[in-house]
Amino acid sequence: MEVQTIIKFKTDYMRRITDDTGIFQHTKFGVPDRAKGYTTDDNARALIAAVLSYSSSKDSVTLDLIHTYISFIHHAQNAEGNFRNFMDYNRSFIEDSGSEDCQGRTLWALGFALSHSSSLPDNLLNTCRYLINQALPHIHALGSPRAGAYAMIGLSYLIETPDALTYSFPYLHKANTAEDKAFLPKAFILNLIENMAVRLHNQYMRNKGNGWNWFEDSLTYGNSMLPWALLKAFRISGNVCLKDTAKESLDFLASKTFSKEGYYKPIGSHGWLLRDGHAAPYDEQPIEACEMLLACKEAAVVLQDPAYLKQADLCYEWYVGHNSIKTSLIDPQTGACYDGIHSTGLNLNQGSESIISFSIARLVMHHE
Repeated sequence: MEVQTIIKFKTDYMRRITDDTGIFQHTKFGVPDRAKGYTTDDNARALIAAVLSYSSSKDSVTLDLIHTYISFIHHAQNAEGNFRNFMDYNRSFIEDSGSEDCQGRTLWALGFALSHSSSLPDNLLNTCRYLINQALPHIHALGSPRAGAYAMIGLSYLIETPDALTYSFPYLHKANTAEDKAFLPKAFILNLIENMAVRLHNQYMRNKGNGWNWFEDSLTYGNSMLPWALLKAFRISGNVCLKDTAKESLDFLASKTFSKEGYYKPIGSHGWLLRDGHAAPYDEQPIEACEMLLACKEAAVVLQDPAYLKQADLCYEWYVGHNSIKTSLIDPQTGACYDGIHSTGLNLNQGSESIISFSIARLVMHHE
């Protein structure tokens, strides 16, 4: 299949599994499963994919998707500033506040959207700033290392991107005067990133040992987010300890997920990998290939080592057939991504997490 066909069907597929509320969480062989409803997690990830796509295509359909996903996130934020996660098909959230991972993932998506301030309309950017501002007081209390990593990555985009912190009011006559602008608190965000990064580094130092160079006693989901967050924090703070920990832990993760045969094989979700144990071979999840790809791309830049780009390539190739079963996960008729690799072969469902993960990987690797 030609790449251009995949890209075309990708946009159509995301639209098909998105209604005027948001993107559906699950499908049955690609048909939205309304009984499973929606999640903020998936709408946040979908926002990242849609922003990447729109930054190159500027098409109205994708911009409509961005509006929908940001609107969902806005509705998900409760009065205290936290984000609820699970919504049923009747548009009712079934919890008062989502998991810590949900808080972090949503900050990642909002920060990423603001990093594309030159592409998106001001009203959408200002909404993202508002949502972040409401959530900021709760970020320091995140105890989960992954949740903190997601949040650090999102917040780091605000520091790295000119004008990301500044609200825009284009309808005012004096749009460039100080009184016509409001700001997210840069000093607070910088301090927050640095403190969370040092806390993650310290957790790593306490837990590593005897050849186990990791933050916890297991490798589970979202592993690559931890070294990726430290790489971004190093770029901001210049703290060399963060860079060293990021490299050592990412290399350790790579040693457990790139096979001797030369393909990427994520840790299986049915059992994970416990310290001094063996990695569960299945299920292999598409989101793991995407997040490892993103971490390796960052490492290639920060560590100035092109070997990480080769690893990023292998993560992308996992989707298209260079994997443990030598089978493409991309549906040739829809361009969507299957839900993973089981012991018996492909999971033929095509849920939002899977297609979003492939879309992000494809867009990042091919600069679409």
